[in-house]
Amino acid sequence: MANLSLDYQIKSPIDKVWNALTHSETLAQWVMENNFRPIVGYKCQFQNKEIGLVVNSEVLVVDKPHKLSYTWVGGPIDTIVTWTLKEEGDTTHLHLEHKGFEEENQAYFGAKYGWTMMIDGLTEILRDA
Repeated sequence: MANLSLDYQIKSPIDKVWNALTHSETLAQWVMENNFRPIVGYKCQFQNKEIGLVVNSEVLVVDKPHKLSYTWVGGPIDTIVTWTLKEEGDTTHLHLEHKGFEEENQAYFGAKYGWTMMIDGLTEILRDA
């Protein structure tokens, strides 16, 4: 198994970062169109119609504003995404763990690239908020 682990420091209060991770409208601005709700057991989808991608998810953990976890099942992957947040001063430390890749293959590196690009979008949204 291969697990993706990424860390970011975002100059924004933890509550704003949490809201960007859990509000469907904001998620759509930096991840994909979705019908996400931060409710354990809630089943939802993320969709990128341009490339025909549908990701099925089920919310596993909601510990506002410190931890959020959900399944990420789409294309060749059946994985789990976990966000962990910690606030220090005016900075929120955001840790992403994306677990369950079979190996460090195209899906793994695609996810790494994708999340890195999406976090850049998240940072811009929070900077403008």
